Amino acid sequence: MNDASDSIHVVAAVVRRGERYLVGRRPDDKRHGGLWEFPGGKVHDGEDLLATANRELMEELGMRAVTAGALLMRAADAGSPFVIHFVEIGAEGEPEAREHSALGWFTPVELAALPLAPADARFVEMLRDGSA
Repeated sequence: MNDASDSIHVVAAVVRRGERYLVGRRPDDKRHGGLWEFPGGKVHDGEDLLATANRELMEELGMRAVTAGALLMRAADAGSPFVIHFVEIGAEGEPEAREHSALGWFTPVELAALPLAPADARFVEMLRDGSA
């Protein structure tokens, strides 16, 4: 996944149950602290999107990623080297807030009302427009 550029690729796991999506509130001491995001993290060398999602969901939430679906959106995080890949992820288990200060399942309308990290806000706008 990582290419020769200075970009750091990140998976944002879009986990849905019914009409609700799982998001977590970032710890205050992290980049975009206090803002809500789709869970995930950096792609390590040799990992595909499912392997990254599985490792990150296990670390952050105690959940297991079992399927990786469509790449829904790719977005650069302004002011950083991060390129975020929003990917449909099928996951098993009930999430526990191991790294986030809060977790929640929200509809697209509810998500749009949350203070979201910038790339996540762009993704939610696309989700609400029905193009994701």
